[in-house]
Amino acid sequence: MILITGATGRIGRELVRELDAAKAKVRILVRDPARAADLPTSAERVVGDLDEPATLALALNGVDRLFLLTPGIGVDQASNAITAARDAGVRQIVLLSSIWADGDPVPAMGRWHRERERLLEASGVPATILRPGGFTTNALEWVPSIHENGYVVDAIGPGRTAAIDPADIAAVAAVVLTQDGHEGRTYVLTGDEALTTAEQVQIIADTIGRDIEVRAATTPEEIIRSRYPGGAPKPLADAVLEAAAVMRADTAGVRTDTVRRLLGRRPRTFAEWCERNRDALRPAG
Repeated sequence: MILITGATGRIGRELVRELDAAKAKVRILVRDPARAADLPTSAERVVGDLDEPATLALALNGVDRLFLLTPGIGVDQASNAITAARDAGVRQIVLLSSIWADGDPVPAMGRWHRERERLLEASGVPATILRPGGFTTNALEWVPSIHENGYVVDAIGPGRTAAIDPADIAAVAAVVLTQDGHEGRTYVLTGDEALTTAEQVQIIADTIGRDIEVRAATTPEEIIRSRYPGGAPKPLADAVLEAAAVMRADTAGVRTDTVRRLLGRRPRTFAEWCERNRDALRPAG
């Protein structure tokens, strides 16, 4: 039995469908079962909350493998899940971490992820760590500005990123959850095309048939608002600014062949993701 956390998110939904297609026995941890109504009915539902350790024992009863995704900052949810999984005798945890968890020193954007990795390493439970780079779905953050203003604020200029489709992350997770031999491994996951923000925006423009201007961010406040229109707490804002500086300096773009090696195919391109999400990208009406 495989337990999936974060099952109603962008990666989790794709993962549940991948595992359903593979005929794997799947259980999903949900706080609100209604949010999982469109997921395969073969997946067993169990109500629980990573913030409530007492709810996790039942969810993990009989579980062999756990896919652990904890959003946002902090490590309490990961700690609760890892402790409960160890106590339940789970024999593999696949942790969704981040490419930002690497480095010396680790950038602020990755410190929470690295601390979760350390908790898992100290637990003694066999583990596989997935460290994806930026998601193609991050482009959805530009949609309000595209629709309302006709432009995108560019925080990284000449910097390039090889964004990965969450569906590819889910496909990799399905492989490491259903095949032996991945315990003790850390996999860095990226797309295989490194694009600037301007190049990504042009692909979106071509997809939806609309001209979109790219405006360089000129102040730290603009960079923060481009990600969090309502503002962000100072620790998060500082992390965003540090990440933007790192990405601006990376004019080559980090790329790995991990997706190709594990899946036997190339990662999906940004253009393919845009085509699949055309309706979400184009202006209403």
